[in-house]
Amino acid sequence: MRDPFFAQLIADHDAGAPRGLVSVCSAHPLVIEAALSYGRQSDGPVLIEATCNQVNQDGGYTGMTPADFRDFVLAIAEQTGFDSKKLILGGDHLGPNPWRDLPAHQAMEKAQAMIAAYAEAGFSKIHLDASMECADDASPLPGPTIAARAAALAATAERHGNGQILSYVIGTEVPVPGGATGHVADLEVTAPTDAAQTVAEHREAFAQAGIGEVFERVVGLVVQPGVEFGHENVVLYDREAARDLSAARKPLGMVFEAHSTDYQTCEGLAGLVEDGFAILKVGPWLTFALREALYGLDLIAQEMFGQSSLRSGMEALMNSEPSHWQRYYHGDATAQRIQRHYSYSDRIRYYWAKPEAQQLLDELLARFGEQPIPETLISQYLSPVWPAVAAGKVPTSRRELLLHAVKVVLMKYASAVRADTRTAAL
Repeated sequence: MRDPFFAQLIADHDAGAPRGLVSVCSAHPLVIEAALSYGRQSDGPVLIEATCNQVNQDGGYTGMTPADFRDFVLAIAEQTGFDSKKLILGGDHLGPNPWRDLPAHQAMEKAQAMIAAYAEAGFSKIHLDASMECADDASPLPGPTIAARAAALAATAERHGNGQILSYVIGTEVPVPGGATGHVADLEVTAPTDAAQTVAEHREAFAQAGIGEVFERVVGLVVQPGVEFGHENVVLYDREAARDLSAARKPLGMVFEAHSTDYQTCEGLAGLVEDGFAILKVGPWLTFALREALYGLDLIAQEMFGQSSLRSGMEALMNSEPSHWQRYYHGDATAQRIQRHYSYSDRIRYYWAKPEAQQLLDELLARFGEQPIPETLISQYLSPVWPAVAAGKVPTSRRELLLHAVKVVLMKYASAVRADTRTAAL
């Protein structure tokens, strides 16, 4: 039996009444607070997802296990007054990716332990992704091998799910998890035959693993609808290019999940949902918007107090610990400096949790104290939030300004996924 929410989501699309679900992929506390606060206001479910590299049994780059991440999100839900019963926790790209440098059997053992930890912690939406090649794998990895590994991971999740209804997503997008590097040109949309083959291979693998009935709870297929972003450009959704793929969805018995939808237009996001790409993942855009707001506050501090140190402090921190950006940002010194701060891939997000960055933020916010920020400076340096401030909907406190900067992005997604608020041109 499928989870009622996802069953209805698929049924609505099949009936020609498409709606969607936003997947918030972030571990930043302000981003999660903004998502849950907005979810409380809109009275809808909120899906928060953690990736395999971000959160795993070894801690990931956040230092959190799945149980830690669950407790982290639940604490913010309580703080914001969000009903935890409406919270959906998901695991993204769960598979051997963090350990792909190991032989396949060892990497899969680690992946099995990770899947078990996610299921035991109450994550109910599981993206099975065993598409990456491990150290001793053939290249390219055959589809049946990918499917067999995904089925093995699903079987582990079932054993550790504590009786909850688990919903699965299969498949992966191109490029590989983590997004593109550098400039992105036009992308090749997933061929309908490839989508059908992926589903058929996984269905067969689940049956071979003795869990054929579990395949009925596969609710989504990750495909490439033709959206992506690089460091400095975004490939926007072309509905005509994805028409054949969209038409091939209904016979598969599930919806499509679209990754890397960050920085799409409102019209593009709505088009994706209408075309069957019902689950829209967003991550870097949220922390990108937060970084814009933080840098805006830094410039306001310069205007008001003659002090601004956040951007220069973050530059020093990133240069002292270059591991999160050095392999990804290229060009001369100027190009790399610009990318460190302003790239769409937003690899600066890996630094905000570090003690040095937290101290810089605390110092910046402390400069303002309780002093109100002039509306004119908000217009100059925080233009995305100015309309709500001018309308009296958002107070000029530092925290509310930062949260609303993230909500501005979330509102674009909320409009796209709700059939009753979607319009032809947003």
